[in-house]
Amino acid sequence: MKTRTNSRGYEERYWEGRHLKLTDLKEEARGLRNQYLLKENIPLYPRPEFHVTHLKHDTKQYGLRGIRWNDGFKNPRGGSLVWWSLAVTPDDITSAETRLLETTYPDRSQEQVQMQQSFLGKFATSPAFSELSRLGSYRFTFPLEELLEAYSQQCCSGAQPVMRVYETVLYKQEVVYVILVHSPANQKFSDRPLLPDDPNSVCSYKDGRFIWRPEAMCGTHRYELVKRPDENQMEAGEVESFEQFYVWDHVAVTLHVGEEVLNFDSARLRQNLKYCSDAYPTVAKPWEFEDFPQAEKIVRKLWPDDSSPLERAEPLN
Repeated sequence: MKTRTNSRGYEERYWEGRHLKLTDLKEEARGLRNQYLLKENIPLYPRPEFHVTHLKHDTKQYGLRGIRWNDGFKNPRGGSLVWWSLAVTPDDITSAETRLLETTYPDRSQEQVQMQQSFLGKFATSPAFSELSRLGSYRFTFPLEELLEAYSQQCCSGAQPVMRVYETVLYKQEVVYVILVHSPANQKFSDRPLLPDDPNSVCSYKDGRFIWRPEAMCGTHRYELVKRPDENQMEAGEVESFEQFYVWDHVAVTLHVGEEVLNFDSARLRQNLKYCSDAYPTVAKPWEFEDFPQAEKIVRKLWPDDSSPLERAEPLN
């Protein structure tokens, strides 16, 4: 474990080249006395597998202007990495729920399938699933395949990008599993292991999608997973005691672009842009967020030839 202060002034504990599951993370971080990570009275929650086909990049006004002026993405602080997160859709939650049920109860009858009520959305309450933003009022969402194709052509001379296990980062309540994407010509990161194609790993990549197996998907534990094996059913039961606060995890994908810009057509950037209200607590400063009318004016000035209304990011549930 190492410690550093990030560019926003927050202290980070991190493990290079590893994606630590919670059981291992608790052992490695035991000396930190993290009151959330070390909790043991957490209600049972589901362990689904999300197949994610989109990435999102949240930014504030300064970043938005830079993206518009550059027609693409670069590190605004002069670094070499551009950061994205998995963008989970309502369809991703539905399909993950179906997979979980089929895996747990492979012999379900058609009647049991029809009787099953949706439950997974009640557990998908962490910031990883939120339409709100902690980083700024503007969200670019791109299909993963489109993003990787642009990266391949612009940064890899048409070759397939390399994906590696970059690190695990621990904050007070947040665990970040970072995946690094870089050019095969770049040997700087050869000490980091390749992203595994392993059903037991936190995250892997296959057939144009990231497969994410969250370790802790709830923001606040208001429900517990109830299994009814006699009926081949699952449901979310309300927690009778006080709701529990625990850690939550998500996956960040960082693209190594060096000093270059990962370019996209200006119209495509505008098409993939939405407004986000601010989450609580924020990472960016509260005054760095705009309200919706302000954001509309800013976007209209940056894309004067585009008359389409600025859309708001929609809740998943």
